Amino acid sequence: MLDLLVIGAGLAGLQAAVTAAQAGARVRLIAKGLSATHWAAGTVDVLGYAPAAEGAAPELVQRPLDTIATMPAAHPYRLLGRDGVANALETFAALTPELGLPYEGSANGDNLLLPSPVGAPRPAFLAPRGQRGGDLSRPEPMLIVGFQGMRDFYPELIAANLSKQGFAARAAFLPLSLLTTQSDRNTVQLAYGLDDSLVAARLGNELKRLVKPGERIGLPAILGVVNHQRVLDDLRTQTGAVVFEIPTLPPSVPGIRLHAALRKHVEALGVRVEIGMEGIGFHAQGDEIQWVETATSARPLKHRAAKYLLATGGILGGGFNSDHLGRVWEVIFNLPLTVPQQRHQWFQSQFMDPQGHPVFRGGVAVNGDWQPRQADGTPVYRNLWAAGGLLAGGDYIQERSLEGVALASGRAAAQRLMHAA
Repeated sequence: MLDLLVIGAGLAGLQAAVTAAQAGARVRLIAKGLSATHWAAGTVDVLGYAPAAEGAAPELVQRPLDTIATMPAAHPYRLLGRDGVANALETFAALTPELGLPYEGSANGDNLLLPSPVGAPRPAFLAPRGQRGGDLSRPEPMLIVGFQGMRDFYPELIAANLSKQGFAARAAFLPLSLLTTQSDRNTVQLAYGLDDSLVAARLGNELKRLVKPGERIGLPAILGVVNHQRVLDDLRTQTGAVVFEIPTLPPSVPGIRLHAALRKHVEALGVRVEIGMEGIGFHAQGDEIQWVETATSARPLKHRAAKYLLATGGILGGGFNSDHLGRVWEVIFNLPLTVPQQRHQWFQSQFMDPQGHPVFRGGVAVNGDWQPRQADGTPVYRNLWAAGGLLAGGDYIQERSLEGVALASGRAAAQRLMHAA
């Protein structure tokens, strides 16, 4: 029998699988589909904005780890503590060079400020090397380069907004035919095209012609998928300039790179990863789960393990479902949720309310061992743990903390379950 079944293939599930497999457990990971990494910027956001006091706007956080002690008591960071979050981030950053996708942060623990797809400063704690050069604290002026006819990347808008905020930036365009003979390619297709060294060399020659001495070059995040580091290094060598990526609208090429690298690593540790497994139910005897069921074209498939870790995400990740009456439920184990169960309680009256919306702050409450708990604090099931975006206590997208919560809670939950009887 398996030691552990991980349900969910996002950062929390993958981190938990890595942690347990490295400790010697027999692990399998199943998931309904691809994770939120394919929609996010590919950075590790630990805490970009502190939760706002009533009537106030969220404040930009300079040093996330120093802010953890001030977070609300129900937030996962308070359960982890500063050291727990810091150790998880250090472990992740140390692993990424082995993955061929190194992540870096500031030397003093500050958030980086990176240009967003519309030219706004975007706080991130760790960034892939391909985005690190865009840090707005650097002094070099920026040349933002787009491609005529490319969807979802607007260099003139980015450069104009950066300039309004006091950052030196200008825009330029290159023909899309430089990258592809097709007239309509999405970002992922363009990125795979740039894995070809000849295509990357053509781009490098044109960038060398455009860039002025002392400038750095910002490009859409399409600089290869399989050979990303080589493409990045070649362009920097050809142009003699710092070259960096700016995330585009989804799908996220940096997110796809990260997910693929982590999946390859977890499989190398002996973990079987199965995508397309939609969890639809379970069976328990007393307080112990016997198996989890996933949907098939015929009878449900049963997955048996000694222990289970749930990391399916919250209401935006598909781990929760809802109906028109306002009921919200966790889709596999029907765990207790802190989400309001009346539709009129889901949202604030203002769409951009600085407090965020209650429906996104609710989730699965856990005890000190990362086990889903009843209202009286007792575990719902003695062999079930939870991690990631489904946890109660914060609006992780509004806070810009989703990846930090996922990595730290995934590691912590796996460590606790490995020591559980």
